[in-house]
Amino acid sequence: MTRTQLVEILAARRRLTLEGAARAVDAVFDRISEALVTGDRVELRGFGSLQSKSYPGYRGRNPRTGEEVEVAPKRLPVFRPGKELRELVDLPEKAR
Repeated sequence: MTRTQLVEILAARRRLTLEGAARAVDAVFDRISEALVTGDRVELRGFGSLQSKSYPGYRGRNPRTGEEVEVAPKRLPVFRPGKELRELVDLPEKAR
């Protein structure tokens, strides 16, 4: 599903204009992004949680040339699905 599809579904289900639904989707995504940037954890009950995780730098190898390269430390977002989402995804297709 793309952002555009999400906006269209939200607009149809909640009887919103496409512009209003787009603003709502953008507001949610913006707030989640802001929370992750500041190191906060985002928990969406029944869906999952997001947080940023720090990874240390390391010495790696370029697979094409074999040359050693230094990989800088970084922070990346991590998603952990909630129990309800895991169980829903794992249901046999007939039970959905």
